[in-house]
Amino acid sequence: MNRTVERREPLLRIAKRDDVPGWKAWLIRLSSILAALILSAGFISLTGFDPFSVYAAMIGGCFGTKLAVQQTIKLAVPLLGASLAIAPAFKMKFWNIGVEGQLTMGAVFSTYFALFWYDKVPSAVLLVVMALAGMLGGGLWGLLPAVFRARWGTNETLFTLMLNYIAIGIVKYLQGGPWEKKPRGTQQIGLFNKAARLPSVWGVTVGLFFVLVLVLFVYFYLKYTKHGYEISVVGESEPTARYAGIPVPRVIRRTMFLSGAIAGLVGFIMVSGINNTLSDSVAGGVGFTGITVAWLAQLNPFAMVGISYLLAILEKGSSTINTLTANVIPESMSDMLTGMILFCMLGSEFFIRYRLIPRKKETPAAPKAADNGKEAAV
Repeated sequence: MNRTVERREPLLRIAKRDDVPGWKAWLIRLSSILAALILSAGFISLTGFDPFSVYAAMIGGCFGTKLAVQQTIKLAVPLLGASLAIAPAFKMKFWNIGVEGQLTMGAVFSTYFALFWYDKVPSAVLLVVMALAGMLGGGLWGLLPAVFRARWGTNETLFTLMLNYIAIGIVKYLQGGPWEKKPRGTQQIGLFNKAARLPSVWGVTVGLFFVLVLVLFVYFYLKYTKHGYEISVVGESEPTARYAGIPVPRVIRRTMFLSGAIAGLVGFIMVSGINNTLSDSVAGGVGFTGITVAWLAQLNPFAMVGISYLLAILEKGSSTINTLTANVIPESMSDMLTGMILFCMLGSEFFIRYRLIPRKKETPAAPKAADNGKEAAV
């Protein structure tokens, strides 16, 4: 005797949403930040601290003084630049995890001219040469994995990731070898001559204005140029791009050179406008954090500005919260808040793309009528 098994509808179903309006998507993202603040406040209260004191200490560390504001902007500049460098490659679905190395190699190329040309050409010419050299160094470092991917189909994620460590190794060799400052043994490269340093405006490096110009450039390049259109088509489907007559290998090489060149320019800004020297930690992890910024911004350069500054606020707040509260509130509180905000913002992307459908309440079935028109027995 065959038995029919009744299949019950699941408690929750996940369904893909139709296209969500842009304003609604950003409203969901902003709501996720508010939710993170509320959840963090509850957690902070459970640990015995006042959440309002924690938030006030973080805000004071970022905006309490003119110097604090300048330092917050200083943290946001390389983070914004790194996320802009990621955008063209990610738009093409080329997973460039090597911005850290491309930035570092751009800094290396710039540093050469800062150390050996500072007394040979005027300062303005020197800075232009350093910027171009940085773009060339970063561009070539980004072009290398593109050539291998376009020609032999190598995995760009692993390739670019390994190049990061090679770039750091080159810097370690230079700072402990031919470029080491005197006296020997310091394992450091000396500070740049004043002629090789970017000037500041209102206490902020002019590199900030370079990065803001890059925001406009990347936006218009990806949205309104032929190259940007080719990047989008290749990212959607390489076979379709080939069928349409787009030279896919050339697009991959060109786009990765551009991505690396932007990262190299950020490396120039780091060594000439922020650190005034080169070290193996010149990138400081911004190449990896920039991936988070680019992803949260959905590769929108204007959205990257706000998200980069938000993360800079959190980083600056975490570094000053312990000092401003006389060691009453640990620095880990701000780190926890940063993680909570990133977790909620990344989670919001799920609710932008999908919706949860609860199981409908089951209504009792109507009694079946008997064969001869009689009501079924209850």
